[in-house]
Amino acid sequence: MTEVPNPAQMKQDPTAGLDGVVAATTRLSAVDGQKGTLILHGRKIEDLAGKVPFEQAVSHLWQDVEPVDVHTLKISLGEARIAAFSLVPLLESAADTLSVFERMQLGLSALQPAKDVPEAVSIVGALSVFLAASHRISTGQRTFAPDSTLSTAADILRMLGGETPISAHADALDRYLVTILDHGLNASTFTARVIGSTQASMKQAVLGAMGALSGPLHGGAPGPVLDMIDAIGEPVNAESWIRQALARKERLMGFGHRIYRTRDPRADVLKDGLRKLSRDNPKVQLAENIETAALVALKTAKPDRPLETNVEFYTAVLLDAIGIDRSLFTPLFATGRAAGWCAHVVEQQDTGKLIRPASHYAGPMPH
Repeated sequence: MTEVPNPAQMKQDPTAGLDGVVAATTRLSAVDGQKGTLILHGRKIEDLAGKVPFEQAVSHLWQDVEPVDVHTLKISLGEARIAAFSLVPLLESAADTLSVFERMQLGLSALQPAKDVPEAVSIVGALSVFLAASHRISTGQRTFAPDSTLSTAADILRMLGGETPISAHADALDRYLVTILDHGLNASTFTARVIGSTQASMKQAVLGAMGALSGPLHGGAPGPVLDMIDAIGEPVNAESWIRQALARKERLMGFGHRIYRTRDPRADVLKDGLRKLSRDNPKVQLAENIETAALVALKTAKPDRPLETNVEFYTAVLLDAIGIDRSLFTPLFATGRAAGWCAHVVEQQDTGKLIRPASHYAGPMPH
C-alpha cells in the first residue's frame, strides 16, 4: 500500500531538518528559544543547577516516569557504579584503537541491570564508571573502583584522578551535570525516543542516542572553544583575532544556537559557577574578555542574526578549570544526559506509539 502524507506533511520543507515539527508530547523539559528559558519539569534551570545536587535534579526530572526519592536514588546510583566496575576488564581487553566514547558504548552494550535497581539507574551509574575507566585505560593508567558513598560528581572526579576531589571542583561538576540533564527534542534525545518507540530496550535506545551525540554537529562544540581560547592566548589579542576569523567566514565556537535567539540560560549558570570556583584563573579572565569582544563583533558583522553566548562556551572553561581533559567533554555530556534519555524512553514507550514520519519522494517516476 502506498503511503500518502497529509497536506501539512507535504508542505513541510524536507531540507529543514524537521524544524517546527512537533514530534512528541513531554512533561520533561521545555525550551523557549525566543525568551531564552529552559524549564525542567516545572522549574527553571537557574533554580536547579548550582542549587540542588545532580541526584536531586534527576529525582525531580523523573517524577512522572521513574519516581524515586533522592536518598534512595543516591544509594542506587552508588550500587550501580559498583556493579558496573565488574565490566572494566572488558574495557581493558578491547582494542587500543577504541576511543573513550567507544569503550563506554562497549561497556554499556554488555551491561546487565544491577539487582533490584531500575534499568535507568543502572545505565546512569554505569556510564560514569565507564567514562573514568576508559580514560585511564586509554592513557595507560590503572583504574579506580567507585566509592558508592560519594555523589556522582565527586566519584567521577575521584575515579578520574585517583583521590577524593576538593568540594569546589565536585560542586562545579555537579552544576554542569544538572545543566545538561535534558534539553527538549535534540538529535540524541529524538534518536532515543525513536528507538524506544519500537519497544526496544532502554539500553539500546541510549546506545543509539550516544551514536547521534558522537557527530560533530551535536556534541562536539566545547572542545573547539578551548582551541579558540588557546589560539587567542591573551586578552589584548581577542578583538583582532575574532575580527579576522569572521572575515574568513569562520564560526566562533560557543556562540549561536539552533534554538535560542537570545542568550542560552545555561551559559550564565555555568559562568556563575566559574566565579564561585575561582576569580584568579587566567583562562577564566581571558574567556570573559573573549566573550565581550565576540558579542560586539557578532552584532556588527551579523546585525540581523542574533548570536549570543551558548552553553558550550562556559562548559569548556568550567570543565577545563576543574581538570577535565577536553577529550572527555562529549563522553561526560553523554554521562549526564543519559538521565534525560532514559526518561524520554519511558515517556515514549508509555504512549505505545511507534514513531513513523513520512518522507517526501523527489526521485524519478516510472514511465
